[in-house]
Amino acid sequence: MAGSVGGPRVLLRRLREAMAEPESAQKRLDKIVVLIAANMVAEVCSVYLMRPTQELELFATEGLKPSAVHKTRLRVGEGLVGDIAAHARPLNLADAQSHPGFAYRPETGEEVYKSLMGVPILRSGRVVGVLVVQNRTKRNYTEEEVEALQTVAMVLAEVVAAGDLINLQELDEPTLTRRRPYHVQGASFSEGIALGHAVLHEPRVHVTKLIAEDVDLELNRLEQAVYELRGSIDDMLATEDLSHAGEHREVLQAYRMFANDRGWLQRMIEAVRTGLTAEAAVERVQNDTRARLQRAADPYLRERLHDFDDLANRLLRQLTGVKLSSASGNLPNDAIVIARNMGPAELLDYDKERLRGLVLEEGAQNAHVTIVARALGIATVGRAETIIDHIDQGDAIIVDGDMGDVYVRPSQDIIDSYSEKARFRARKQAQYQAIRHEPAITLDGQKIDLFLNAGLQVDLRHLHESGAEGIGLFRTELQFMVASKLPSLKDQIELYSAVLDAAGDKPTVFRTLDIGGDKMLPYMDMAAFKEENPALGWRAIRIGLDRPALLRHQLRALLTAAAGRSLRIMFPMVAEVAEFKRARGFVDKELARLAKFGKQGPAHIEIGTMLEVPSLVWQLDTLLPLVDFVSVGSNDLLQFLFATDRGNPRVANRYDLLSPAVLSFLRFIVLKCRAHGVPVTLCGEMSGKPLEAMALVGVGFRRISMSPAAIGPVKMMARSVKVQDLEAFMEGLYGLPDPTVRDRLHQFAEDHAVAV
Repeated sequence: MAGSVGGPRVLLRRLREAMAEPESAQKRLDKIVVLIAANMVAEVCSVYLMRPTQELELFATEGLKPSAVHKTRLRVGEGLVGDIAAHARPLNLADAQSHPGFAYRPETGEEVYKSLMGVPILRSGRVVGVLVVQNRTKRNYTEEEVEALQTVAMVLAEVVAAGDLINLQELDEPTLTRRRPYHVQGASFSEGIALGHAVLHEPRVHVTKLIAEDVDLELNRLEQAVYELRGSIDDMLATEDLSHAGEHREVLQAYRMFANDRGWLQRMIEAVRTGLTAEAAVERVQNDTRARLQRAADPYLRERLHDFDDLANRLLRQLTGVKLSSASGNLPNDAIVIARNMGPAELLDYDKERLRGLVLEEGAQNAHVTIVARALGIATVGRAETIIDHIDQGDAIIVDGDMGDVYVRPSQDIIDSYSEKARFRARKQAQYQAIRHEPAITLDGQKIDLFLNAGLQVDLRHLHESGAEGIGLFRTELQFMVASKLPSLKDQIELYSAVLDAAGDKPTVFRTLDIGGDKMLPYMDMAAFKEENPALGWRAIRIGLDRPALLRHQLRALLTAAAGRSLRIMFPMVAEVAEFKRARGFVDKELARLAKFGKQGPAHIEIGTMLEVPSLVWQLDTLLPLVDFVSVGSNDLLQFLFATDRGNPRVANRYDLLSPAVLSFLRFIVLKCRAHGVPVTLCGEMSGKPLEAMALVGVGFRRISMSPAAIGPVKMMARSVKVQDLEAFMEGLYGLPDPTVRDRLHQFAEDHAVAV
């Protein structure tokens, strides 16, 4: 390197030795500026560090007057040092004093120095200081020297982060200290209060080894890791399994574009050549990128910061071998998972006994991962923007699933407040437990049957704990999603037998496989699911009818497990009567097969269908004489009714479930089913909240199915309402032009003392 003694690698080695000496941080910093000045043949080397007042304080110098240390301060944006901090970019000036931004400080004695080179000291993309070298002569520092000084600044950032120079708790910089309390307001996805410790779903890699022993080896490691990263992104795009990067294909398209950017790789290669390890080079380039994008005027560029962060973290995991997900690691007993977004199968990978809460930066209230979270009974908050930037693995965290609040490193008063809130919830739970064996009978004698939704064997204990009258929806696909290969006939029979054993005399409705959309099986051919609109594509009964062996295999397991007992089966995503007739025909064939081989079948069997595609609503007069029951799947039904992707946070909450359009549509279904004498249940997520459940009772539903945790609150609502008054009130709502009648329903509940 021109103008230097020994080059950057020698300097880094000497810095490492100086940092390891058993001295105070200030003495080590004083030695470091001497080493930098000598190596770069500079007459001045100074380190300025950021104070809480957004001022840069001179902390150490070689060449300026020693008396100026800890006395000279510059505001961010003031002078050349302040300009470097404000814009997070290097300055390289042959005649610094002629620059219009030059600010003279007489106590430093720097008036005799002409040339100046300064670089920001960055930590997590934030400026925590400025490193400057100066000379008396006018000279242009080379690009290699600027690169070397940036590498040295990265090493200095580690000295600052150690907290020995500045009390980090004084700094108003959460991404640097990660010690101050932090609060974010998100959206409530699943009710509950969770106090625990953070588990990053995609763990952040902390680079501990900065200085390379063998530069050529590090270059090879970097290039190989980038090659593998590009290949993994191409594979994910080819399979369209987007669950690891949010649920939008555009995210991975952006990853591929950035990962194949030659400039990105070249900057990392240059950083390695200055003496950094491959990991440190990735982190240094990402620090620079983060600093630039945070200051970008273009909001699109600022939004891309997440993409660059994700990409850099993926590359760091590639280099270090850190697993993509924390699910297989050692979880704390009170784990709260933090993720940008995730698929339902990824959540099911976590130990259910240790999982207490879930926080998503993105997500939607009716996305399948949210449904699974509710089924597991864990507090969930979504759309908690920037949460990942403000949290570290193991941080204490409180998740308020009722209000959508998340508290990271909460203060003692917040902990005390939520401890009391948790005790209050416990008292409410005790009230629900006290009535769990009481029937849900309204004040005017109407019986409301409350069932629970389940999907795993671990859910079965809730059947009796909650006081549910049966299982209104057993999601059979969850067994397929958590398995590493297609469950065998024996595996399926064992699960279905266990479910029926646990239910005893209580009714259980099994839904056949509902896969596709955002519910992918890792062992299936993902190329078959490459679709523009997966939610509207090849999924659920459509797969079963096109792959009859898969459907018949499952039906055979269900019929065998139910030998001598009652069995209820329903088919998902039926769009026309002909599809139901074809599916029911497979049941008849499997029953005939059992009889042929002399095997016992169910003593009683009922076959129904999910009602979740609007086209089927207009065929009810034809359908209802053919079915034994109908179950309204409100999640998909309303998604299709409003042409609104429930997994897209931009539109997922655009329309209210408690709108006149929804309520009148559901009323139409109820009246049709009554006319044909066919039982109808609603098993969507809207049945799990007392206010929405009250509206369903007013519409005419007398059977609803929900998550186990919702049964107590909904039962208390049912036992406090008079149906006759409610139905009369709701007659005036169906024709309103309002986008929602939520406030009117709240007012009714308040006026009539209904527990919602």
